[in-house]
Amino acid sequence: MAVYVYSITAAPHSPDLGGLTGVGEAPAELRTVCAGPLCAVVSDAPEGLRPKRRDLVAHQAVQERLMGTGPVLPLRFGFTAPDDDAVRAVLTERREEYTQRLTALEGCAEYHLKGAVEEEVLLRRILQETPEARQLNDEIRAGSTRPDLPLALGELVAHEVLARHQALASGVVEALRPHTRQERISEPTGDDFLNISFLVDDEHRQVFLAAEKGLTHELGQEFDFRLHGPLPPYSFV
Repeated sequence: MAVYVYSITAAPHSPDLGGLTGVGEAPAELRTVCAGPLCAVVSDAPEGLRPKRRDLVAHQAVQERLMGTGPVLPLRFGFTAPDDDAVRAVLTERREEYTQRLTALEGCAEYHLKGAVEEEVLLRRILQETPEARQLNDEIRAGSTRPDLPLALGELVAHEVLARHQALASGVVEALRPHTRQERISEPTGDDFLNISFLVDDEHRQVFLAAEKGLTHELGQEFDFRLHGPLPPYSFV
C-alpha cells in the first residue's frame, strides 16, 4: 500500500505521535519508518487525497509536534511513496544529506514575513516627491488635451512604484538579516512588496522579533506587515 510521508527526523528523536491523526477522511494511524539514524513519519495514503482544510491542518499538526522536540525536515503536503521499503531506500540513499540538514536546523524555526503599503499613500508620495510625475499630473488636471500625458504618467508611476517596493523590501531584509541564519525570498503577490522567509535560531529569536516589531512601528500604520512563526522550516529543507 502507498504511504503518505509527513516528515523526516533523526532516529533518536523518538517522536510522540499520540493524539494526532493522519490525512484523509478516515485517517490511518501514524507510524515511523526508520533506516539507520533517520526516521520518516508516515501513514497509509488515502485514495483521492485533496488539499482540504482538515487534511492541511492534520499535516501541519504533525510538523508542529515534531518540531517541538527536535529538528525536522517537513515535507510539503501530498508527498507519497509506493511503500515502506521505498521510504527506507530513500533514507538510506540520502542519509548523509538528510543528517547534515537536520544538524543545521537544530534549534531553528522559520518565520514568514509579508509586507504591503497602502496604494493611495504610495501614489500620493510619488506625486509629491517626483517632480516629473507632479508636473504631468498638474497638466492633466489643468485640462491639457495632449493624449500622451495619461500614458506617460502611468508608465512613470508604475516605474516609481516598482523602484520603491524594491527599496522597501531591501531595507527590511537588511535590517533583519543580522538576526537570522538564512533567508528565502519569494515573488510578492497582490499588493505585497515583500514575501520572505527567515531561518532563525533560538539564540536570536527574541532579538529578531524585537527588531521586526521595532521596524514595523518605525515605518508606520500605512504599512501592513504579517509575520507568521515559529513554523516548521519548509523553506530551508
